[in-house]
Amino acid sequence: MSRFREELKVIPRAMRILVAFVLLGLSSAFTLFLMFSHDQGLANTPEAAKILMIVGIGIVPAIWLLLIGYVYADAKRRGMRYVMWTVLAIFIPNAIGIILYFILRDPLMKPCPGCSQVLKSGYTFCPHCGTSLLPTCPNCGRSVELGWANCPACGTKLPSPTPRAA
Repeated sequence: MSRFREELKVIPRAMRILVAFVLLGLSSAFTLFLMFSHDQGLANTPEAAKILMIVGIGIVPAIWLLLIGYVYADAKRRGMRYVMWTVLAIFIPNAIGIILYFILRDPLMKPCPGCSQVLKSGYTFCPHCGTSLLPTCPNCGRSVELGWANCPACGTKLPSPTPRAA
C-alpha cells in the first residue's frame, strides 16, 4: 500500500462522510440550478461543460474539509494541540493555517523498545522504563548516531552496532 493511502486513512470517518454529503449536496443544488435556470448564456453552454461544472463545484470545499480532517487527526497522533491546530486551519484564510501546520508539525511519536509506551522523538532515554532510545558514547555519554565510527564530542572509537536477533 502506498504512503499516500496510509495517510488518507488518518482522516476520521465522520469527516469523510461529511465530505461525501457536501459533494452530493453541492452537485445536486447546482444540477437543479442548471435545470431551472432561464439564463440564455447558460442554456447555450455545451453539455460536457455543464457536467464538469456539476462535478467540479464541490471539489474545492471537499479538499478543504479533507485537509482539516487530516490536520485534526494527524496533530492528535503526533501528540500536538490538535484542537488549536484544527481551529487555526479552519479560520486562517487562504489555507495558510493548513500550510503552517505542515511546516511546523512535530515528528511522529515512536514506541519505546522496552515498555512500548509511545514517546515523542528526541528523548535519549525512556522516561517510563529508562531504556536507552539513542546510542550513547561509552566515554562521555553524549548521544551519537547509528553508523558513526567515532564520537563527535570526545573522539572515542564507538563500538560497532550489533545486529539484533530476529
